[in-house]
Amino acid sequence: MDLSNLKPAEGSVKNQGKRVGRGQGSGKGGTATRGHKGAKSRSGYSKKLGFEGGQMPLQRRVPKFGFTNINRLEYQGVNLDTLQKLVDEKKIKGSVDFESLVSMGLAGKNELVKILGRGELKAKLTVTAHKFTATAKAAIEAAGGEAVTL
Repeated sequence: MDLSNLKPAEGSVKNQGKRVGRGQGSGKGGTATRGHKGAKSRSGYSKKLGFEGGQMPLQRRVPKFGFTNINRLEYQGVNLDTLQKLVDEKKIKGSVDFESLVSMGLAGKNELVKILGRGELKAKLTVTAHKFTATAKAAIEAAGGEAVTL
């Protein structure tokens, strides 16, 4: 190290950026790089979300339709082939309840679980869930298992 290759420590010197609005002598005085007039030149300016310069915003141009039922119950679906795969991987044996589905990440702890009928179930299982489709219930019972509704 000598005087020819001295330089300040990494991150110690920062470029401060242009100082605007500090008088005419700076070259950035007057309008302080904001241009002349208009909303953007004023202090306290912030554009509203979805504002399109006064044009009718897309959100208000597009017609609204339909209906959302506030009492709707959403169920997290778990298919029979998923349960069969878990049996094949020896992750479950004998019975499946809500807690085990949550621990395996198939449902959230605040969700309702519905067993759906996709795939086939070969293992004899006691399945406990909030709801079952008719095909799922029939398949579980056909395999010698039991469908218990919570």
